[in-house]
Amino acid sequence: MRLEDRLAALAAAGETITYGALARDLGLRMAELTAALEQLMEEDAAAGRPLRAALCRGRLSDGLPARGFFDKAAELGYDTSDPATFALSHRRAV
Repeated sequence: MRLEDRLAALAAAGETITYGALARDLGLRMAELTAALEQLMEEDAAAGRPLRAALCRGRLSDGLPARGFFDKAAELGYDTSDPATFALSHRRAV
């Protein structure tokens, strides 16, 4: 299964997933998953789409994506000053 397909299934079900579980589902190492998610964020931002990577959550992040998600989003020009609201707004829009 491709990353985009797995995230689409999660969005349709209204679910999130940990990075570790997603890496296992896709047979990727964490570094590979991180690179793929960052690439997807770049594509989503360029196309004006919600960031599908928001569907991931860090194991120790209170249900939010990991810090790297917010760092990349800020690099792409998003205001991430309220991380919970930012992540939720993208999750709802996916």
